[in-house]
Amino acid sequence: MTMLNVRHMIIVIAILGAIAVFCAYIPAEENDAAAIAEAAETLNQPPIAPSIHRKGSTVTIEMTAQVTDVEISKGVYYNAWTFNGTVPGPVLRVNEGDTIDFTLKNMDPNVPHSMDFHAVHAAPSKKFIDVMPNEAGHFSYKAESPGVFMYHCGTSPALAHIANGMYGMIIVAPADGYPSDADIDREYTIVQSEWYKEHDYQAFLNDEPTYVVFNGNDFGLKEQPFLAKVGDKVRFYVNNAGPNEVSSFHIVGTLLDRVYIDGNPRNVLYGLQTYLLPASGGAVVEVTVTEEGDYPIVTHQFNDAAKGATAILRVTKDGKDTHEPAMKH
Repeated sequence: MTMLNVRHMIIVIAILGAIAVFCAYIPAEENDAAAIAEAAETLNQPPIAPSIHRKGSTVTIEMTAQVTDVEISKGVYYNAWTFNGTVPGPVLRVNEGDTIDFTLKNMDPNVPHSMDFHAVHAAPSKKFIDVMPNEAGHFSYKAESPGVFMYHCGTSPALAHIANGMYGMIIVAPADGYPSDADIDREYTIVQSEWYKEHDYQAFLNDEPTYVVFNGNDFGLKEQPFLAKVGDKVRFYVNNAGPNEVSSFHIVGTLLDRVYIDGNPRNVLYGLQTYLLPASGGAVVEVTVTEEGDYPIVTHQFNDAAKGATAILRVTKDGKDTHEPAMKH
């Protein structure tokens, strides 16, 4: 073999190696399902608590992108792409006017990830950019609008990253609070989302979800219900992470006294039976419970409720759990 042929072989091998690395990081749009499947290495990285610190009006937040097994139904685990090892990711809370000093550490050795905060004004091509495997990205944003917002990984194809588990809720508390703050006895958070066939992009695109869930699974909020006392006024921060379905948010046995659309105190509705949340939509929902018992919380898209999107608000005299089996609906 001549020296020229050897050089040609070395160049070809180098080019093929570069193509392989590139394809491992960036799924080709025309073959997303195969690319995602190849990039998904079977890891199970333990959950890590986010680091959140406040100094004046600056909130420093450090989060991870990682691959973790999460239980989505009893005995059913999904090898999820996550923020900090949970689905949904950690609930973040800041105040209107705060500066968010944010770092994302990408612990996934195979796939780039990113952070898209719906709560901020920012140039996506500069501040929602990909963080490469085993690297970290640092960004700063101003939280100028109060409300209940979704955050999610925005790396292309965003559908794959959201459907695989990379989403959560960020609450930006209004500078002057909500008009009803003094009336509220308890508050809780609910994120609705969907699970499809694991790491199957074609299923994300075209199929019905296998599970539709509240706070990541179809059992947790029945086994450990939300609690309230008779007469309590209860506030729910609600977000529909999707990625594909709407949520017809409804609480059986009571009316929605107030709904702050997207959690903004200027957007208020009164006396609703059901509130429609689009994919990514948020709300602050307030209710009054007048009698003891279990109050099912559902999406009134009952095909989705039957797939798991059900929770229980348990009302007792003392606000403590009776540990009885939850009401079915």
